[in-house]
Amino acid sequence: MRAGYDVWFTENAAEFLERAGGHLSVAPLTGTIVATVAHRCAAAADRRERPPVPTAWFAVVTGRGGEIAGLAMRTAPHPPYLLRMPDDAAVALADAVLARDEDVAGANGLRPTTDVFAHRIADAAGARVQVAMHTRLFELGRLIEPQPVPGRLRPARRDEAGLALGWIRQFMLDADEQAGRKPGTGQDPEHFTIGDVERKLEEGVLWFWVDEGDRPVHLTAANPPAFGVSRVGPVFTPKEERGRGWASNAVAEVSRMLRDRGLRITLFTDQANPTSNRLYLALGYRAVVDTVELRIS
Repeated sequence: MRAGYDVWFTENAAEFLERAGGHLSVAPLTGTIVATVAHRCAAAADRRERPPVPTAWFAVVTGRGGEIAGLAMRTAPHPPYLLRMPDDAAVALADAVLARDEDVAGANGLRPTTDVFAHRIADAAGARVQVAMHTRLFELGRLIEPQPVPGRLRPARRDEAGLALGWIRQFMLDADEQAGRKPGTGQDPEHFTIGDVERKLEEGVLWFWVDEGDRPVHLTAANPPAFGVSRVGPVFTPKEERGRGWASNAVAEVSRMLRDRGLRITLFTDQANPTSNRLYLALGYRAVVDTVELRIS
């Protein structure tokens, strides 16, 4: 293993959290995606329920003294997702993944670790690395109240699951369009299912902004907290309802609600989408770290 690094894999989320939970808790903002997925998988296993994601593995990269150098996960068919680690540790992880004979067509996660990992995979395959999406993690600082608009925020109801699913899938297509990409080239809308919506309803992290007639005009979702951090998203307003302040007010109220529970609030933005970046900066969100989605072909 490169430079004395060892890579440990497990498909047992509870085992992963037992071994790596302390490491995740030290940097809960940058580890938000890995922590959320691991907690969801562990909770489902405890309840003997169907796992919330397809086949998943979690990885811990350790140094010579057994100290944790980095963490990663994979929820197939998605590429591996990497947290920050030394370059040699990222190379060791790439070599370990290659040794598993996995088909790796990309990599997601924090920069520069994800770039190092992807180029190691690409070099082994004689392939190239391309940036599919440059994203950025933000944290809420001081909440800046938007201009009030009519209506109110309310939890989505179970009989609105179909509407929520359609809107979340449309969010993925519109996000590509707003960023200048062909719709569907960023995230595959079909990967988000009615089961995912139902899980969010059970977790109480799905809301509509409704007008004065209780008609849904906007959707904001979040993720349940992990290590004191909750992540907002997706955030979607249908095209015919945009420009009326629904999104700003919904995100502000959700952010306030989560912060009142003592949580730190984060979200990711696509750096090619100026609309969403302006919205979150205006509400008081501030950049934390750059992340990336890479393609290997």
